[in-house]
Amino acid sequence: MRKHYSAAFKAKAVHELLKEEKSLAQIAAEYGVSAKQLNRWKMIALEGLPSLFEPTADQTRQEHEHQVNELYAEIGRLTTQLTWLKKKSGLNLEPH
Repeated sequence: MRKHYSAAFKAKAVHELLKEEKSLAQIAAEYGVSAKQLNRWKMIALEGLPSLFEPTADQTRQEHEHQVNELYAEIGRLTTQLTWLKKKSGLNLEPH
């Protein structure tokens, strides 16, 4: 029967390994895991690191909504300025 380790357990073991304060054999003995397994987990962790720094779909959606809201606010400000300028200049540039 194969042992199943939690993600937290694997992360803790890999973290220990990355600190390089103990040898691979010491960490393997402490955690009761083979050195080969620890190296596999380390490889998976290192390959997955770049994705931790990529924006999630939710972050991208929120950034898009924020940008849209800023643009609508700018449209509102420009519309208000245009209306004010038309009144002050006495020009009526609206088509009849």
